[in-house]
Amino acid sequence: MHIIHRGIVNKNYKENCLESFKASFKKKYGIETDIHATKDNKFVCFHDFTLKRIFKINQSIKNINYKDLKKFKIPLLNEVLELSKNKFPIFIEIKPSLNKKLLSKLISETKKFKKCIFISFKHENIHNLLKINSKVKSGLSFSNKHSVKSILKYRLNKKIKYLILDKKFLDNKKVQLISKEKYYYTIKTRKEFLKYNKKNSLIFENL
Repeated sequence: MHIIHRGIVNKNYKENCLESFKASFKKKYGIETDIHATKDNKFVCFHDFTLKRIFKINQSIKNINYKDLKKFKIPLLNEVLELSKNKFPIFIEIKPSLNKKLLSKLISETKKFKKCIFISFKHENIHNLLKINSKVKSGLSFSNKHSVKSILKYRLNKKIKYLILDKKFLDNKKVQLISKEKYYYTIKTRKEFLKYNKKNSLIFENL
């Protein structure tokens, strides 16, 4: 199983937009998308904490109501889920630390979509999600700054079903032996994709 990172991105589509996700689903790929909570507690699909990189506006998502984000065509998570028609895996990366009230809301809003998998580099998000509902599909993300030891400590934790790992761990034998579903990110070249795609699940960008 391979997943497109932030949807198809090219001259026609921006990252994390409905058009890019629709194009990804058309190719029968699952997607990875990042989410934030707005000031009025709406979940939106957007990577950065602020609008600065993409829109040159130095405002934080958490301080803006959704009605003021609509003009930028930043989609609601619900819109993306509906677009998927419950047919394709959606890795939902929780970017900020969310309180338990918001995590409960997230679980409630996604409960009818059975292919959602919650992931986060902020591991407390996932641990708190599992406290609310131990049956949600969830995984922990690890960057290239994490040690193999920090990954291995979760190998026997039955609640954690997925490991999202930097591609530097692709050739690590100890990591490969962990009996959990592992996804490696971010594969950015066709050479990398062809080298690893047959034996590994990858999160990739346009190749």
